Amino acid sequence: MGRLVVVSNRVPAPRDRLQPAGGLAVALRAALKEGSCLWFGWSGQQVSEKEGHDPEVSLDKVENVTYATIDLTHAEYDGFYQKYSNGILWPLCHYRAGLMDYDRKDRVIYQNVNELFARKLLPLLQPGDQIWIHDYHLFPLGQALRDLGVTAPIGFFLHIPFPPWSLMRALPEADALLRAMQAYDVIGLQTEDDARNMNDGFSIVGVKAKAEVFPIGIDPDSFAKQAEEGLSNPDVQRLKESLRGKPFIIGVDRLDYSKGLPERLKGYEIFLERYPEHRGKVVYLQVTPVSRGNVPEYRALRRELDEAAGRINGTYGDFDWTPIRYLTHPVPRALLASFYRLADAALVTPLRDGMNLVAKEYVAAQDKANPGVLILSHFAGAAPDMEAALMVNPHDADDIADALHKALTMPDGERRARWDHLEPDVWRVTALTWARDFIQALGKASLA
Repeated sequence: MGRLVVVSNRVPAPRDRLQPAGGLAVALRAALKEGSCLWFGWSGQQVSEKEGHDPEVSLDKVENVTYATIDLTHAEYDGFYQKYSNGILWPLCHYRAGLMDYDRKDRVIYQNVNELFARKLLPLLQPGDQIWIHDYHLFPLGQALRDLGVTAPIGFFLHIPFPPWSLMRALPEADALLRAMQAYDVIGLQTEDDARNMNDGFSIVGVKAKAEVFPIGIDPDSFAKQAEEGLSNPDVQRLKESLRGKPFIIGVDRLDYSKGLPERLKGYEIFLERYPEHRGKVVYLQVTPVSRGNVPEYRALRRELDEAAGRINGTYGDFDWTPIRYLTHPVPRALLASFYRLADAALVTPLRDGMNLVAKEYVAAQDKANPGVLILSHFAGAAPDMEAALMVNPHDADDIADALHKALTMPDGERRARWDHLEPDVWRVTALTWARDFIQALGKASLA
C-alpha cells in the first residue's frame, strides 16, 4: 500500500507532532499511525518579500510521518490566508456573505499560493501515493496538481459548511471554484445539507463531480480517559473547590462570529432575569480564546463580548458571586476534558458550524452515572445525530434561557436517558472511522 499524503494549509508545529493539541492533527492522529505518511503545508512562518520567491521545502520525520513545510511571504500570508481564505471564503461558507471583503488581487494571490503548493509538493510524490487535501484554503489545489500531470488519486475534505448556490454565487469566481473540484476523485463534507448544497452547485454549473458525506468524530475512549484521570489535577481541583457545590455551566469556543456568542450571553442574561432562583447559585465559565485579532470584525466581536460579560456581572453579580467567568486565553485540552466532566450543562450554540466537536467531547467526558446536559444549536453539524440534546435556536435568546433552566432542573433519570441516547453515536462515528472511511473511498476511486 502506498503512502497517505495529507495536505493542509498549516502543518502541526514541531512541539505538537508527538502529542497534538487540537484540530486536524488530533482528528488524524490514529489514522496516521497505520502506515507511512507525508504531511505537507505551510510552516506557520512568514518571511520577507523577495523577488522570485521560491521557498525551500523543510523535511522533518517523526515516527512514521514525514512533515514537509514551506514558508510564505508576508504578502502571500496576507492575501491567501487572511484576506481571501478568512475574509471571503470563511464568512461566505458560514452564510455571512455580507461580511465578505472582496478584492480581485486577493483571489490572484490565493490561486498563486495553491499553485506554489502544487509545485513544491510535486517532487515529493511517489508512485502509489494517495493525496488527501483539507479545507477551504486549498479548494483549487487538486486542479493545480492535475495541471502538473499528477495522476494519483486525490481527495478533498471540507471541514466547514458549504452554502446553497443562491448564496455561493455571491463569490464572483464561484463557477470556476466548482469547476476546479472536478479534479478530485472523492469530495467529502460533514453533513447531508452541505453535500446537497455542493451537488446542487455542481448541477447548476455543469460540473461532473459528486460530494459525499463523511462526518468527523473524536477519539472518545482517549477523551473519556483524559477527563476522568484529570480530576486529580490541581487546576481541576481548584476549579471544583471554587464552585462550592454550585451548578456549573461551560462554553468553549474560539472567538468567531459563527459561534453565536453574543446571542448566547444574551440568553444567559435573560436566564438570570427570568429565573431569579438561580442567581448566586450557578457558575458559568465561558472560554473564548482570541483568534484573528487583527481582523476588524473580530476586534468588534471581542468588544461586544467584553461589554456583555461586564454588563451581566455588573447587573447580577454580588460581592461573593460572579455570574460569568469569561476567559479569552486558551485552556489546555487536557484540563478542558475534566472541566467538561464537572459541568452540569454545556452550551454549544453556533449560528452555523461544520460539525462542532465540543458537543461530542462533552458527551464523551461525562460520568455515565451522573451526566450533564448538552444544550445544542440546531445549526451545528452534529445536531442531526444528537437529537437527545436540548436543541435550541441560537438566534432566539429566550430559547437559550429556557433551555438553561430546564437543564439545571432536569430530573436525574431524564439526564441519564438523554446521555444514553447520545453516547452510542459519539463512540460509533470517531476520528478513526472518519479517516478510514475517506481513505477507503479514495482507494476504491483509484481502482475505478
